[in-house]
Amino acid sequence: MKFLIALALLTTAVSLNAASVTYVYHDKVAASLIKGGPLVTAPDLLVSGSHRDKAGQVEVHEKETDVIHVIDGEATFVTGGTMIGGKSAKAGQMMGTDIKGGQTHHLTKGDVIVVPAGTPHWFKEVPSSISYYVVKVLKQ
Repeated sequence: MKFLIALALLTTAVSLNAASVTYVYHDKVAASLIKGGPLVTAPDLLVSGSHRDKAGQVEVHEKETDVIHVIDGEATFVTGGTMIGGKSAKAGQMMGTDIKGGQTHHLTKGDVIVVPAGTPHWFKEVPSSISYYVVKVLKQ
């Protein structure tokens, strides 16, 4: 059921925001889940595959809502709260070292989580590895 919800979100995002139909072959999709990388790029959205085998940094995107769909693996993911040690990484994005407060989520295969723009988020722990899609919906 969660997969169908993620697929519906992805399909809706692409159909509403892309100027033309974009089809990505399964080989490129599989590669993006191993190495990471963009699958679809449009003025108001980005779809990419990602793979992690360790924790990341805390992120806050000023104008990007992240829709994350876990394909395989698991991780501890923290959202909300207050970012600690935040520094500008690029225009519209801050990176930090920790989150004070926030809500902890145990993400596993099939889960979908939506992180609104302006919300701190963090792959805090990745016990083995995790592969996931991210749909970034950009605010204009």
